[in-house]
Amino acid sequence: MLGLLTLHLHLPACASLKEKRGRLKPLLARLHRQFNVSVAEMDLQDKWQEAVIACALVNSDRTYIQRSLQAVVEWVERNWLDMDVMDDRLEII
Repeated sequence: MLGLLTLHLHLPACASLKEKRGRLKPLLARLHRQFNVSVAEMDLQDKWQEAVIACALVNSDRTYIQRSLQAVVEWVERNWLDMDVMDDRLEII
């Protein structure tokens, strides 16, 4: 099974694309390292204060995928205070 988590983020303090990349890069690396997910910026690359990132996780256990990706959402909301999670969508295929 494949779990796909899409997060729509608001980065209110960013005033340039360079600053946005500087804030997203450590987040993406940390998510990969801490949750063992594949992660990438997927949309809104030209917007200074918005980003859409996707996290993917493959496992045979549907419950594990769901819990792990929900933990990602909670972790981002709790630990990355300079970003707001505007929307999150979890799909399991």
